[in-house]
Amino acid sequence: MPGLTTRDAIAQFLFVRDEPGSVDLAMVLGAPTPSAMEPAIALYRQGLTRRILITGHGPATAARPEWAVFRDLALAAGVPESALLIEPEARNTRENFLLSEALIAREIGWEQVTAIAIASKPFHARRALMTARRIFPPHLRLAMTPPRHPADLQAETWWHTQAGRARIYGEIRRIADYALQDHLSDD
Repeated sequence: MPGLTTRDAIAQFLFVRDEPGSVDLAMVLGAPTPSAMEPAIALYRQGLTRRILITGHGPATAARPEWAVFRDLALAAGVPESALLIEPEARNTRENFLLSEALIAREIGWEQVTAIAIASKPFHARRALMTARRIFPPHLRLAMTPPRHPADLQAETWWHTQAGRARIYGEIRRIADYALQDHLSDD
């Protein structure tokens, strides 16, 4: 494409953002910072979802599991515990979806789910989407709803710092690793 810089091409590829509309479930992938919880809480407050699935333990060395931090944020924001599903064991993106797939099947039933909003860090949205498409049933409408928190790397600014560039190039490497391990969907 004429005029498309490398930086813009990377941003267009990695930073996926959809307008979800009404969804059956908002899924939040664990992260070391809690901003990923914000879109799910917003969907709940707007009446666009009745359930939130929080997935992820995080590193074994963490003082508190990521799911517990996210759960507490949701409860403090007025989301009732009955609206929350917790997947407490996942330690990476693939496990987020594998373990959540079984939880959804058991607790809700895939026949009851047609649309899921997935909240993750903005730069992580492409890998999360491709992993979800590989593991979740093909009938789902998936909407990527990353936060717009100023502390998160964003498509418009990721290259401004060495740390931002390193994080983005690391994510590209992780996508390649997932692809080589056949953990990503082809579509």
